[in-house]
Amino acid sequence: MSQYDVLIIGSGLAGITCSVELSEKGYKTLLIEAEEHLGGRTSSWYDDGMHIDSGFHRVLGYYKHLPALLKKAGIDIDKVVKWEERIDVRSPLKDEVTTFGVAPFRGPIKVMNGIFGNPRTMPVKDMLSLGPFFANGLLDYMKRPDYLDRLSVYEYAKKHHVTDNAFHMVVIPFTSGIFFLPPERFSAYVFFGMLAPVASRFYKMRLGAYLDGMNEVMIEPLAKLIREQGVDLVTGTEVMRLIYENSEVKGVASREKDIRAKYTVLATGLGAAKRILKQSNMEHPFVNQLIKLPTMPAISVQIDLDEPALPYDRTTFGAGSVLSSFSEQSRTTFKKASGRLSITVSPPDQYIDLEPKDILEIVLKDAKKLGLELENHIRDYRVVFHPDNFYTLEPGYDWMRPEQDTPIKGLALAGDYTKHSHFPTMEGAVMSGKTAAKIIEGELNDSST
Repeated sequence: MSQYDVLIIGSGLAGITCSVELSEKGYKTLLIEAEEHLGGRTSSWYDDGMHIDSGFHRVLGYYKHLPALLKKAGIDIDKVVKWEERIDVRSPLKDEVTTFGVAPFRGPIKVMNGIFGNPRTMPVKDMLSLGPFFANGLLDYMKRPDYLDRLSVYEYAKKHHVTDNAFHMVVIPFTSGIFFLPPERFSAYVFFGMLAPVASRFYKMRLGAYLDGMNEVMIEPLAKLIREQGVDLVTGTEVMRLIYENSEVKGVASREKDIRAKYTVLATGLGAAKRILKQSNMEHPFVNQLIKLPTMPAISVQIDLDEPALPYDRTTFGAGSVLSSFSEQSRTTFKKASGRLSITVSPPDQYIDLEPKDILEIVLKDAKKLGLELENHIRDYRVVFHPDNFYTLEPGYDWMRPEQDTPIKGLALAGDYTKHSHFPTMEGAVMSGKTAAKIIEGELNDSST
């Protein structure tokens, strides 16, 4: 006899969203998390007194599903983020910082200054060379997606004659600075797919820096909501395999016990999902295909300093450096710190097996090339590794992403690696959780009639 209607594995945004949607409809739900804290890749915690975030996070102004989810927990997105209308690009090849406007509706003058106001680092002729690249890319995304996914961003940029300087100052930051991979290895389909929502909702575009850790501003209020809606939360419990009987998933086996449910949602990161499926002995073409979808790592370096590294908190890209994207955060996310620099490392697969101290040394060396003297100001640091949470964004793999609805009875998927229009983002994770919940609601309603 099943104790639960739905059992959800993984408390990242996808799993929490699914819990919110199902529990508000009255379904008895259990949410299981392997870590001691909730949130997955959107979590934060304290480690020996240092406040750690799972990564360098930003929210995009055109998101719809994430703000709607937060609203259910009483969270106004405008009150938990500081909106940014400009970004900076630093480069070892340039003597000055290049600033671009990113909010065409709210900050049109800043956008124009970005186009025409950087004559020494980004002349207008270089900016104009990007026009055919972006216009044709968005058109090919809609009309020739398979063709686009066979090309890297580098190949597509060369095909449309993007100048070397524009490639260095814009294309590299918007690939390695956002999702770690250099443009030579970044699918053109994924790249333009991430830009497509911006084109349709350009008037909403801006960046939001969170005003506290992810648990504080997001995960804890959402956890409170689902508890109030009757969800049972269990942390520190690792799921070893799915219970698969008579071609149907009927729950999970943890290290401690078996837990049965009418429906199971696998809402972990891709690496964990693949491990659970491999251990479940499910000989099924769908499972075999999913297990073949490659993963890619991510690395975040977070440094506490005795003073701010930069004069303001703003999203910054380090073109051609290991510091692919970073920001001073002592005025926004980590206000208790005298200085705090959070960094995304690229390419992560080159450094994933190194010791934290060796990664820090590489980061400090490249930071100096970008005009950041950090070495004598470090109080503490942490390196956060995500070995296999992301699906690879390299060309030729997007078709392998699975739907949330599976051909296996009793099993749904949720996670930013599943099929949706926002790729591996917080918005995509929320969308996948909502879709999984709708699928389960329909299935459970059908089975009860």
